[in-house]
Amino acid sequence: MARNLSSGNITADRRADYARMLSENGDHSAAAGLMQNALDLVPNWAAGWFQLGEFAEKAGDKPRAVDAWSKVIEFDSNDTLGAGLKIAKIEGRTPALPPSAYVAAMFNDYASQFDDSLVEKLQYTVPAKLSALVNAHLGSGHKFFNAVDIGCGTGLFGAEIAANCYRLEGYDISDSMLAKAAAKKIYNHLGRADLSLPPDQSGLFGSPRRADLVSAADVMIYLGDLKAAFANVSQVIKPDGVFAFSVEKSADDNGFELRPSLRYAHSETHVATMLAANGLETIATEEAVIRMDAGEPITGLLFLARKN
Repeated sequence: MARNLSSGNITADRRADYARMLSENGDHSAAAGLMQNALDLVPNWAAGWFQLGEFAEKAGDKPRAVDAWSKVIEFDSNDTLGAGLKIAKIEGRTPALPPSAYVAAMFNDYASQFDDSLVEKLQYTVPAKLSALVNAHLGSGHKFFNAVDIGCGTGLFGAEIAANCYRLEGYDISDSMLAKAAAKKIYNHLGRADLSLPPDQSGLFGSPRRADLVSAADVMIYLGDLKAAFANVSQVIKPDGVFAFSVEKSADDNGFELRPSLRYAHSETHVATMLAANGLETIATEEAVIRMDAGEPITGLLFLARKN
């Protein structure tokens, strides 16, 4: 749990630690009570309120969880902890987009262990499978004059495709992820961009219609509504350019859903409709297990689309 307590609040800090131990031992109600005692001492502790919400949710006290997460947003208007998503999930709502500050903060925190955790522990396979899909349809020796890797993260997909690119650009919402990608020395340009924003605000570098390949490996799972994301792709991609990306597969045939993981899943029909609305047509899809989550396989859809 994140700490932002001063030395004068050691008692609250200790109570929070004891609350966590109680929760780990299955006594979530007692953990919530002790966490509330800690927050009585430091009532403006956003991370503490978020933890209280987690304990209350596990204890089955949804109203208390919602109240706690509402406090988080009160003290952190940018909602870097994603409390609004937690509230929406409990209330059965699906926000169109997550807070950008939440996505950036999550990946800034995750960057140092991202490659080992995702690839080794969660058996993440999207970069390799997406690259294989591109090669299967265009040929393994196909060369791209300019590839734009959106949501490049630490450069896992970039490493798969770099040898086929004369120029490779990478963009991400997380500065820490971009630093990790830079260390791999495979990108000709790296920059910060937010795909949830329209093209004139997103931060994608360079002239329009410059890329003959646009990639987004495991990016759309942090975006519910794909309108802005696909508009950005449509702005960047050349006529006849290829767009390679992945989604988590939704059981909802017509739209998208917010999962307990706070990631989004999309249906194939919905994705195809959104592509068509932005002048893109699907040329190949592949269903595959893309990672493990809590010991369970996550099914995804890999897409290859072309600019009309």
